[in-house]
Amino acid sequence: MWIRPGLLDLTYCTNIHAGESWAEVAASIGQYAVPLQKRLAGDDPFGLGLRLSAVAATALLCGTQLYDFNKFLTEHQLYVAVINGFPYGSFHGEVVKSEVFAPDWRDVARAKYTLDLAEILSSLLPAGMDGGISTLPLSYKPWIKRDLGVFWQEIVTNLVDVVYRLVEIRNEKGCMIHLDIEPEPNGLVENTSEVIAFFEGPLDQMGSKILAAKLGVTLDVARQYLREHVQVCFDTCHLSVEYEDPVESLHSLKDHGIGIGRIQISSALRVCLDGSQEVRARCVDQLARFADKTYLHQVIERRHDGSLRRFADLDEALAAAHNGEPREWRIHFHMPLFTSRYDSLLSTQEDNLRVLAEVADGHVSRHLEIETYTWDVLPDALKSDLLASIEREFRWVLDAVCIRQ
Repeated sequence: MWIRPGLLDLTYCTNIHAGESWAEVAASIGQYAVPLQKRLAGDDPFGLGLRLSAVAATALLCGTQLYDFNKFLTEHQLYVAVINGFPYGSFHGEVVKSEVFAPDWRDVARAKYTLDLAEILSSLLPAGMDGGISTLPLSYKPWIKRDLGVFWQEIVTNLVDVVYRLVEIRNEKGCMIHLDIEPEPNGLVENTSEVIAFFEGPLDQMGSKILAAKLGVTLDVARQYLREHVQVCFDTCHLSVEYEDPVESLHSLKDHGIGIGRIQISSALRVCLDGSQEVRARCVDQLARFADKTYLHQVIERRHDGSLRRFADLDEALAAAHNGEPREWRIHFHMPLFTSRYDSLLSTQEDNLRVLAEVADGHVSRHLEIETYTWDVLPDALKSDLLASIEREFRWVLDAVCIRQ
């Protein structure tokens, strides 16, 4: 839905809803997006951040499915300008953990999946809007055991194949679609400095040569295409877990000529382990309720001297909770936006308020997306009717933008 017509729109990501087949995705849109449009947008269009698995994307491209879906969107005042292309396979109801990063950008299957999403988005994108496809942070750090130089060629070659097609789509249809790399803790690029290093290193240096040869253009033109069609999916939860100032990060990316394709508004879980052993034990007991078996919940610990320690998942951090000096944890667990605390545990809600104040005029990115997908694994005290919860998150963002603009 439009916050600033022509400048800023707000969507929610349908990865909230379980379902890997196209039939299941379509059913959830009818169940949730249609009533949300009526409640929140009235006579105005309402945007979806469409999440499609590889299986669903393939199905949507068959027969008249895409035509029929486009017609459905028009009939119900819905539109799609952003697609979540991070999770390739199943994302609900079974163990996901680090497999959410598979296949990574070394694998041509990742490129093929992303190209399918590009074809879909080029048919759905409203006139006059740019579109974005989010993707994983290239790979998962623990999988890269050898010299990174061995892998950059594979990663960049596959990325360039997608950019080549995005340039073709732009020339053929007039659609501006960008691929949005999403930094995440333990991802191959997980923070601002690593994003900048990738853009100015392998992507610029290797990618421009490959793309120039494929398109028959100069290196400068190829580099410009890369910067236009490869951008960043800026997830506030992920940056908060990294203890980064999100506003400073936005400025740094801009200063290095890196575009923000979309901003995902989401809160991380935060806990201060200072205090007595009794306080610490209570916090650990509450945190244990968040250590689900479905998603990966990376933890970064900050000590009083400012040093950081990283845990691959929450259960590993909990096992070490009673060792060492008092400290703070930031946990990759997408908390509801409207919640600033849960018992003695906190969220990074304030980071979202600062980001929304910074981007409210639409000069940073056109697309805001709500991405709280952990509703089914939240502790019971935080669970409520899903439709009402999504609406509540929308209203929280709208209030925050109006108050802080």
